[in-house]
Amino acid sequence: MPAKVTGLGHIGFYVNDLELMMEFYENFMGMQLTKVGPLGAFFSADPEACDHEIALINGRPSLEDPRWIQQISMRVESLDDLRDFKRRVVERGYQMDRIVSHASAIGMYFRDPENNPTEVFWLTGHTSWAQVGIPIDIDRTDEDVMADVRRSYVAVKDVAMGKPADQGTVDAIKDLTASAAGGR
Repeated sequence: MPAKVTGLGHIGFYVNDLELMMEFYENFMGMQLTKVGPLGAFFSADPEACDHEIALINGRPSLEDPRWIQQISMRVESLDDLRDFKRRVVERGYQMDRIVSHASAIGMYFRDPENNPTEVFWLTGHTSWAQVGIPIDIDRTDEDVMADVRRSYVAVKDVAMGKPADQGTVDAIKDLTASAAGGR
C-alpha cells in the first residue's frame, strides 16, 4: 500500500510586510512565535504539539501580486513513507525542488500537477527552533540519514524558540550545507 499523509503540517504564505503579519499572528491571533530568521517567521498555536502551523515567508512584492501561497505542507508517518512519496513523485514526473533536513524534520519539496509548492515531511524526533534546510539524501540507510539529521541538530540545538540563530550557528549551517552539496 502506498504511503499517505497523516495530516496538515503547516501552510506557508509569502508576505509583503513581515513585521505587520508577525504582529497579526502573535498579538491578534494569539499564536507563539517559534522560529524567526532572514527567511521569515513561524508561528504555532501549541509549540509542544507542533513547532509551526503558519510560516510567513518574505517575498510577496505587493498586495496585488497573486503569488501568496509559499507551500502546503503535510506530515507522513515514517522515513520509509517519505521515500515512497519520493519514488512516486519521480515516477509521475512531478518537479522535485529539494529534500532537506530541518533537524526536527526531513522535508521533501515538490510541485503538484498544477505547479503548487507542496511539502511532505517526517518528524525526526529532535526539537529545533532554527530555520534550517540542509540537503539530505534519503536513499541511503536509515543510520546514514539519521547521522546527517544528528549533525544538523547539533549545529542548531542551541537556538531558542522565537529567536534568530547567532552567527556561529549560521556559519555551522553554511558549512553543513556546503558539505552536503559537495558530497560526502
